[in-house]
Amino acid sequence: MNSLWLSHFTATSSIGCGLEATLSALRQQRGGLAPCTFDTVDLPTFVGEVAGVDAVQLPTPLAAFDCRNNRLALLGLLQDGFSEAVAAASKKYGPQRVGVFIGTSTSGILQTELAYRRRDPVSGALPADFVYATTHNTFSVADFTRHYLGLSGPAFVVSSACSSSAKVFASARRLMATGLIDAAVVGGVDSLCLTTLYGFNSLGLMSTQACRPFDTGRDGISIGEAAAFALLEPAPEPLDRDAVLLLGVGESSDAHHMSSPHPEGLGARMAMQQALTMAELGAADMDYINLHGTATPSNDAAEAKAVSALFGPRTPCSSTKGATGHTLGAAGALEAVICALALQHGLLPGGLNTQQPDPALALNYLLNNREQAVNRVLSNSFGFGGTNCSLIFGRAG
Repeated sequence: MNSLWLSHFTATSSIGCGLEATLSALRQQRGGLAPCTFDTVDLPTFVGEVAGVDAVQLPTPLAAFDCRNNRLALLGLLQDGFSEAVAAASKKYGPQRVGVFIGTSTSGILQTELAYRRRDPVSGALPADFVYATTHNTFSVADFTRHYLGLSGPAFVVSSACSSSAKVFASARRLMATGLIDAAVVGGVDSLCLTTLYGFNSLGLMSTQACRPFDTGRDGISIGEAAAFALLEPAPEPLDRDAVLLLGVGESSDAHHMSSPHPEGLGARMAMQQALTMAELGAADMDYINLHGTATPSNDAAEAKAVSALFGPRTPCSSTKGATGHTLGAAGALEAVICALALQHGLLPGGLNTQQPDPALALNYLLNNREQAVNRVLSNSFGFGGTNCSLIFGRAG
């Protein structure tokens, strides 16, 4: 199958709503992490919270979908003319020929957390106005997205932890290759909730400061939230030289451990090699790698071993989670958009908060931005249970 065109894309995270704000933050090396004041959470940690989510109002016909995750999804869909672009694609291909594939991890679980606070004191029953199917349910965000966009093609959610919204690119590519659809809305949406904050804290994986990927003193993640989307279409001829293409996808499942990666980065290496093979490119063709880079000791070490084995110490790389936090199921899509911006604007983003890259990891880790021509980039997303996905993007020109 030929390369797919990211005809439109958008991102909303703690560093800004929309492409202009996101690019500005990257250029200024301005992060979005701040001490956690979310809801009733009482933890000494930093989070990447998106401003204004609570003020978003869903259209009245879609009120049953109201929850923080779907409000965040709508905020993302309203940026950069994305909804209008999808409407044009729907008119071109037919609404039944445009798929919707969204990655998320906890979806609207916050709505359930809030509902539990309002249980009947006698029976323990949840309040009558709580609707699991359109809020907490993992499929809720894809269902809301397709209803809001007026699409009727295949729709599903990938929930494979932190690789979720990278894997939707692979899912869409497969369905387009089979001829079931002509275009696809892909993306990731994950919002803050108590389950992830207290859950990761119970695993001892959260830092008490803004996370420091690949730093000698790295000590854990900072959780963020985000909504990011891309419209995938067949690449027309001719293409503008700054058009962004999906060139390769690699997936693996090493199943080494429930929450820890294979210590030698076996699955990560397999995913990256598959992506290179599909793109018919070599390691030397990559201008930049957006690392998964969660800032936990074991994850960064395993990824560094995998990257070093394939690319050696030459290829510039960084983790943008120091800016956005780890947006979990939305990370793959958010970082795909960051890679698209890097390609279009010739910007290799430096990794925020990292002061001293761990010399034992042997990477060409960028502490500061670098401006240069960027033609090919690789983005890594690795999840619990060893669910790994690597994506390669390139400029058409």
